[in-house]
Amino acid sequence: MLLMDVPSREEPPSVKMPNDVPAADGKEPAGVENKTNGSVENKTVEENGQFPDPAEWAVTDVVDYFKAAGFEEQAGAFQDQEIDGKSLLLMTRNDVLTGLSIKLGPALKIYEYHVKPLQTQHLKSNAA
Repeated sequence: MLLMDVPSREEPPSVKMPNDVPAADGKEPAGVENKTNGSVENKTVEENGQFPDPAEWAVTDVVDYFKAAGFEEQAGAFQDQEIDGKSLLLMTRNDVLTGLSIKLGPALKIYEYHVKPLQTQHLKSNAA
C-alpha cells in the first residue's frame, strides 16, 4: 500500500478588531478569525482579558473592522451613513440589506457573519 503525503491545511489569517494595539506585555489581542467561507468567528475575550465592546467604536473603528474582515469596498457605506458602534448594534437585517445601498451578497454576509454576532456578543457581555 502506498501512502501519499497529504498537504496540511493552513490556518486562515486573523482579522484584528478596531483599535487592537499590543498590550503592555507585548501580546496582541485575539480579535476575530477568518473562516474559509468568508465568515468570521468572533472571539469573546481578548488576550488581555477585556471584552471588545463595539458600543464604544467610532465610525472609523466600524469602517476599519469591515475593511479588515475583507469588505473593503462595502466599508465605505458605513462611513457614508456615519454608522458608529452603537448604531451598528441597533441595525436590523433590513437596515443592512437596504439602508446601506450595497450589493445583496456582501450585505447578507455582513449581517449574518458580522453584525448579528457582534450584537449577540454585546448582549451576552452586558447581561453578565
